[in-house]
Amino acid sequence: MAGRRIAPRARGRATKRGPWHDEAMTQADPKATARELEALLARARELEGAVRRVFLGHDEVVEQLFCALFSGGHVLLEGVPGLGKTTLAKALAAGLDLRFRRVQFTPDLMPGDILGLRLLESGPDGRQVQRFERGPVFTHVLLADEINRASPRTQSALLEAMAEQRVTLFGETYPLEDPFFLVATENPIEMEGTFPLPEAQLDRFQQKVVLGRPSLAELVRVLDESASPNPTPITPVMSAAEVRALRRFARELPVARELVELVARTVLATHPDADAPADVRRCVRHGASPRAGQSLLAAARARALLRGRLHVTGEDLDALCAPVLRHRLLLGYEGEASGADTAALARSALAHARSKAP
Repeated sequence: MAGRRIAPRARGRATKRGPWHDEAMTQADPKATARELEALLARARELEGAVRRVFLGHDEVVEQLFCALFSGGHVLLEGVPGLGKTTLAKALAAGLDLRFRRVQFTPDLMPGDILGLRLLESGPDGRQVQRFERGPVFTHVLLADEINRASPRTQSALLEAMAEQRVTLFGETYPLEDPFFLVATENPIEMEGTFPLPEAQLDRFQQKVVLGRPSLAELVRVLDESASPNPTPITPVMSAAEVRALRRFARELPVARELVELVARTVLATHPDADAPADVRRCVRHGASPRAGQSLLAAARARALLRGRLHVTGEDLDALCAPVLRHRLLLGYEGEASGADTAALARSALAHARSKAP
């Protein structure tokens, strides 16, 4: 998205609500609103450049992470050890002027270690009083490292935080920071001492971003940079208010009716008992939920905005279909036995839905 400028809106695409029609901006100068958006996107490009200086290669992975951040979603990073999953998450947190916490998930980790505990203390008058000690979830950016090493009970402690940006403890509800962004990592090849994430937990992640092996050129760059005695530090370039503002602009970006219908047909095409392609009917046991469609549209809005457009295109759906849908497709026996790729099945569902356009 570096160097891109805001593309003008096409005529007839205005909606009743939008960043330029926000209640707080009804009397604002449209040129001032455009300047605000340009400044926010410049900060986002600066943040992207800072992250790319530390996390080398995998351009599409960085873009997917930014789409989730600026659309209010959460990300599950999957890759074998040593690919830089934690480095990527820490680089992003370093570029944001936000509070950051990291939790190393282990089998003996308890929900209270994440959410918080009630401690019994002696008050000034000598009487025993209870004090709530907040856990690491009360932060802006939370890195859940190797989340699949914790028990299902501990994993489920994050469900309410991810879906509703709040936690309920001891009968009381506590709001989380705004923005709240969860980046979880997992190792797909380590099976001993791990607990696969349940489907309900996976569905809370907007995207599952898979890190593959670097190319030869990328690996050479990594080896050269790792030998540097003085790595370039990342300084914060975006504040919480700026992240919230860019999220607001992305949330109000218009989407054409035909693209909304395309997303709906794509979600239905992931179900084997619906109008689905042959490979989906053969390999998939259960398809994506309506939340998947909401996530795809939200991420597509953010991608369009970060690329300097004020409307979503089919290209945005093509780029984000796999990371948004791959973890929401449950394979059946034949799919498991044949090693079917859920990302390929998601793209097949999108192509099938596009072919059924009226």
